[in-house]
Amino acid sequence: MFRGKPVIGLVGGIGSGKSFVARLFAELGCAVIDADAQARAAFDDPRVRQNLRSWWGDQVFRPDGQVDRSAVARRVFADERERGRLEGLIHPLVAAARQREMEKLAPDPQVVAFVWDTPLLLEAGLKEQCDAVVFVDAPPERRLERVRSQRNWDEAELVRRQNLQWPLDKKRQMSDDVIVNAADEAATRGQVRAVLSRILAKTTQKPGSGL
Repeated sequence: MFRGKPVIGLVGGIGSGKSFVARLFAELGCAVIDADAQARAAFDDPRVRQNLRSWWGDQVFRPDGQVDRSAVARRVFADERERGRLEGLIHPLVAAARQREMEKLAPDPQVVAFVWDTPLLLEAGLKEQCDAVVFVDAPPERRLERVRSQRNWDEAELVRRQNLQWPLDKKRQMSDDVIVNAADEAATRGQVRAVLSRILAKTTQKPGSGL
């Protein structure tokens, strides 16, 4: 609980539609904490830019001086050591931004819960800070369709990126609820409503500890 409100973590495979599910939670009064947006903002931090330039030089910067996140991704996804180094730089900034955003939103009586849309929530050890973890499931063909249209990835790239994360069956086993996000938006919306109702009923039965 954070200031008396439950924290819900979203997990699932790449292309499962976690951000869409997060928006459905938002429609029901949840405050969504978008880790990807916070990570993008972290690349604007002068300290981050200085570190990236010292590590990799001008190759990861665009002509306008902005960080070329695609160039960074090519480096870190090809080298586990470099990926760990980048995560060590970015993750603390994202955690601090998450804390600030939640502190700002917590007093709002319209906020019923916090939803963490965090790609590596389990891998980063954030499960213990969540009151519930929700696994967003989707058929493989739907996931591939989404990453093709949204990220221009082929099947090989999807598999390569997914293999850098924990196996999906492990994520599912570690989750408290499952939402199937296939082609029926109304069905997904109904599942989100039911899951949120269960979480709120469960967490309001015990005193909040606050973080």
